[in-house]
Parts: sequence; structure tokens; C-alpha cells
Amino acid sequence: MTVEISLVGPEAADDALEVVRTAFAARAPLDPPADALSETAESIAAMLAPGGGLLARLDGCPVGVVVLDPDESAVFLRRFGVVPQAQGRGIARALVRAALSEVAARAATSLDPARAPDRLVVLAREELPRTVGFWRDMGFAVTGRTSPYVEMARPVPLTVEVPEAEDMRALGRRLAVRLGAGDLLVLSGELGAGKTTFTQGLGEGLGVRGGVTSPTFVISRVHPSLVGGPALVHVDAYRLGGRAELDDLDLDTDLADAVTVVEWGSGLAESLADSWLEVRIGRATAADPGPDLDPRTVELDPVGLRWLGADLRSVVRP
Repeated sequence: MTVEISLVGPEAADDALEVVRTAFAARAPLDPPADALSETAESIAAMLAPGGGLLARLDGCPVGVVVLDPDESAVFLRRFGVVPQAQGRGIARALVRAALSEVAARAATSLDPARAPDRLVVLAREELPRTVGFWRDMGFAVTGRTSPYVEMARPVPLTVEVPEAEDMRALGRRLAVRLGAGDLLVLSGELGAGKTTFTQGLGEGLGVRGGVTSPTFVISRVHPSLVGGPALVHVDAYRLGGRAELDDLDLDTDLADAVTVVEWGSGLAESLADSWLEVRIGRATAADPGPDLDPRTVELDPVGLRWLGADLRSVVRP
């Protein structure tokens, strides 16, 4: 079975309405009833006109939808739903990831980056704890409550092209200015991608003692601050067997008092904090970067309340 997610506009109102009606009708009755049940093709078309939406098709049949509703610095996710017969196939998660990618792409190409949307926002019903739990699992944090709604938000990822190793260190130095005690960074990327180089820049920006090198053979190192700031805890999770081994690391400092960087930590280190910054490093796809260059693409994906409103745009656009 093939799932396809595409960006759509008012022309897809009939398909979107079919999904909305089917998905919301299958939910438990609410008081007051969900506004989605009173939608028409005309109202859905009007909702899709400003910012479009995403339509998921399973083997060509519409099965999931979300409307992207731009509002100042945020994009609200409206009428999010997956029909019952298609649930359990990861379509809801795929729609959220597609929404993040779409809004991030719009922000990256905005003529006025300072006014581009920097977060996704959703209104969940407080009577539906499983729905609230789904949004938490997708990195959304509660930002407000107005019964019967729970407002939840998630920052939008940012991407930067990094031509050379020194540019990777410079990116780390710029990010260090935005970090504080208790911050957690989770680094991922293939061997030689530049994770340690990036962390070296962080160490320089934080003003910590000792040269930052890969901690592969000792698993973790603590670099105390030389300037009265937080220490840098540098962990390599490549050889760890799971979250329990990461939790059992005998570190010389409290993570609440340090900036913690975990290489190869995706899927493991997120349990160490309520908020974290995913740093994904991959090879860029430039057609001809030149014989002396090996460019990288770095995606900064902030998760949790800590990063809502944090100025990361100045990090990727100095």
C-alpha cells in the first residue's frame, strides 16, 4: 500500500471534506460538538485558500487531511483527521512531519524572515487525552488552556548549508550563545558527518576547558567552564545498549547545571529532558561543490517549551 501526501488548495475541498466528516464523525461525542462536523465544501475551500493544506492518499484514496492556517508568526493546524479504516498506519505522524517540513520550507524562502512563521499550533480537546498525548509525542507542548481546548505548540525546524569544517565550528559557536544550563542537544549523522566538529564549536562558544574530541572510548566527558558558565557534557551513545545505560552514566556534574550534547542519541537521549534540540547533520546535495569541499546540511529541530520563542534564526542566518 502506498501513502502519498500532497499540498492542496481549495480545488481539493470535496476530498478534504469527505475525510473531515468521516474522521470527526467516528470520534466520541463531545459537548459542545466539534465545529468540524458542520463544515461544507464551501467552508473547507475558504479555509484552504490562505495557506493550503495537506491531503494524504492511501492507494489513491483520500484518508487524511490537515489545513494549514497562517496567523502572524504561527501556522495553526486545523481539521486534522485520519479516517478510521486508515488509522494505525502512521498517516497522522506523517501528516505532522509533512506540515513541519512545509512550514519550514516557507520560512526558509520568506522575503521577510523575521516575520516568517516559527511554530505550529494545534487546539486539542481536553476531553480527549489520547489526542493530547499524540500531540505530546509529536513534540508539541501545552501553551494555554481555554476550556474545552488545550493549545499546544511546536517550533519549526531550521536548516542551514555548511560548506566547510570551519563553518561547522562557527555554527556551533553561534548556537552556544543561545544555550544555557539544562539544555540538551541530540546529534545525529553518519560517521564523519561533523558531529564532533560541531561540538568543538559549541565548546569554544561556551568557553569550556579542554579540547573537545570524540568521547567514543570513554563514552562521556565533562568540560568545566572557564568563564563562569555551564559545563559541557559530551556523550557518545554509539556503544550504549539503550536508555537504561544512558541513564546510568556516572557523570561528574548534574545535567541541570550543564549543556549536554549526546552524539548518536536520537531515540535514546530524549528521556533526559522535557525539551531538547535535535541536530541532524547530512551531506549536502550540491551538484558540484568543488574538489576541496564536502558540504553539509544541518537541521536544527527544537522540541519543547524551552525553544518556543528562542531566537535560532540568528544562528542559521548570521
